[in-house]
Amino acid sequence: MTKQSVTVLGTGSMGSALAGAFRAAGYPTQVWNRTHERTTPLVEAGAIAHREIADAVAASPVIISCLTTFAATHESLLGVNALAGRDLITLNSGTPHSAREFARFAHCAGARFLGGAIKNVPAAVGDAGTLLYFGGDRDVFDTHAATLRVLGGELEFLGAETDLAALYESAVGATLLPALLGFLEGAAMLASRGLPAATMVPYSVKWLQMIESLLPVLAGEIDDRDYTRLGSSVELFHIAVADDVRLGAETGVDLSWHAPMNELLSRAVAQGRGAQSITAVIELLRTRQLSAGETPFA
Repeated sequence: MTKQSVTVLGTGSMGSALAGAFRAAGYPTQVWNRTHERTTPLVEAGAIAHREIADAVAASPVIISCLTTFAATHESLLGVNALAGRDLITLNSGTPHSAREFARFAHCAGARFLGGAIKNVPAAVGDAGTLLYFGGDRDVFDTHAATLRVLGGELEFLGAETDLAALYESAVGATLLPALLGFLEGAAMLASRGLPAATMVPYSVKWLQMIESLLPVLAGEIDDRDYTRLGSSVELFHIAVADDVRLGAETGVDLSWHAPMNELLSRAVAQGRGAQSITAVIELLRTRQLSAGETPFA
């Protein structure tokens, strides 16, 4: 069976990985990038590069955009009449509001829209364990599921709201920078003793697996607003702040990035939450409660 043509907009590291996966799977692959020269390796692999974005869009029934942001995608597609009647799938980053605004633009241009996120690095594109999730037009998801599975073996449809992928990408991605900073901090501490970062990798993996095992408990406490089951209290973390200060002084490692977290702990204790699970800190992170019947992100 002849496979349909796919257009990939944006050939940075992730976009190139997407286009490469489609080519490897036998899909006729059209590509466009604002800097045309960056498409050369893909052309050498059999893709067709277009200098004009309108031509790239017109070349396929399904368009997958992997530009940096929704704003960049919107700007690039302004005035492209060829969007009408096509399926437009985004795999770029951005806020839920930006996703909703872009979805409105796509619909006004006559395209069906599906917002997506790929939760892995470019090197993992195409792997069976790579996750992609989507929100928006269910028919677009069902129509192109086999095509999208070329990019990763785990596909999830989150719902009809056009901003769900952006929302979950932001929510899930919130753990990334703190986790990376924590690893870098630990590596700096070992370096102060002349020890290589590689020596802590097995122990860090075990630690992350322990955290993984606790996530259902954390989520349960948060959803129930019952901060009693975890066993690791706010006060336990708060008491450890003094040791962090001493540890930074002993090792010569800058721990100033802890300050906002420590301030949250202090406020939680001041509110009388010291004996509650650390999950109770979410009550300080909720800056506004929704009224009855109010729709979030309205």
